[in-house]
Amino acid sequence: MTFKEKGLLFVLSGPSGVGKGTVCRALRERGTSLQYSISVTTRKPREGERDGVEYFFRTKEKFKEMIAHNELLEWAEYVGNFYGTPLQYVRQTLEDGKDVLLEIEVQGALQVKQNFPEGIFIFLVPPSLGELKKRITGRGTETNDLIENRLSTARTEIDLMKHYDYVIENDQVERACDRIEAVVTAEHCKQSRIIEKYKRLTEVD
Repeated sequence: MTFKEKGLLFVLSGPSGVGKGTVCRALRERGTSLQYSISVTTRKPREGERDGVEYFFRTKEKFKEMIAHNELLEWAEYVGNFYGTPLQYVRQTLEDGKDVLLEIEVQGALQVKQNFPEGIFIFLVPPSLGELKKRITGRGTETNDLIENRLSTARTEIDLMKHYDYVIENDQVERACDRIEAVVTAEHCKQSRIIEKYKRLTEVD
């Protein structure tokens, strides 16, 4: 007798500018088995971003409709914009036995942890706050006030890493990807998961 195993939910978050999107794009290019949930946001697209690829870009009115209809696994407001994760895609993909990776803000990740405690939570950190400021400034899209706002928020968010299962430093993108892939492998080899799998396989009706 065989049993269909559910997929695992991996949640990647960290302060703005740490490189979450860059790391996720690099993981996609590697062709990993992870399925990537696309977030919904009300912020304007940055250069090169496409609707339905990096994000679903929606108006605040449409976003509020999605909240009212319970269509989001989590949502949060960050620096004046809303971000959220479509619920149905995540639920169906896990049921199909595929692993899902969410790339979301810290506030949203903590919501998911409350509602989905069996998820695996990974916190991405910069080598230093100086490097983080350099990355945010390098975007060329932020005012000085907004940069300072993001750095202040980042300090608060870094203090929340204690709520995560793993902390990975994004000093080099490829190295960060290697570490995330190692986490995925390790989670599938966890004793508790293996024991439960074989317990089900040996059950007699």
